[in-house]
Parts: sequence; structure tokens; C-alpha cells
Amino acid sequence: MDGSSQKKLTTRVKRIAGQVAGIERMLDESRYCVDILNQIAAVRSALDALGVELLTSHLENCVLGHGSESAHENTRPMSQEELLSEVKTALSRFLK
Repeated sequence: MDGSSQKKLTTRVKRIAGQVAGIERMLDESRYCVDILNQIAAVRSALDALGVELLTSHLENCVLGHGSESAHENTRPMSQEELLSEVKTALSRFLK
């Protein structure tokens, strides 16, 4: 993952953290429940979008780029079967 992509992801995570802090403030202020639920839905959506971006990056850099110069520096040496198993596990956890 290049520096630009890393910075975008970090920015997204900080925005999500701000949304979660906003939920805490809403609870402290005894805000209307539906407003809080709407904010929770927005956080879930933001987390899903972050997950899709990370999964896409993983597929591009760690799976398709495996064994090449474009592979992520922390990619472990694996067979195609091991790579497929890892992707299946990651997907099943992400989609729960």
C-alpha cells in the first residue's frame, strides 16, 4: 500500500473515531434514540466501506501481487491454496 492510500485510510479511521465519539456525546446528552441509531448506522456504513477498501487492497497487493515486486512487504510466503484459504477466512469474518 502506498503512502497516499495509507493516509486516506488513516483519515477514514479518524473520521470514524469522531463519529463514535459523537455517539458517546449523544448518549451523555440523552439525545433522541432514533438520532443515536441513525449515527450508529452511519458508523457501520463507514466501517463497511473501510473494510471493502482494505480487502480490495489486500487482494491487489498481497494476493494478485504475491511473489512479485508489487507485493506488500509483510506478505508471507504462501501457496495458492493457502492464499485462497486466507481470503476465504478474511471474507467470512468481514461478512459476519
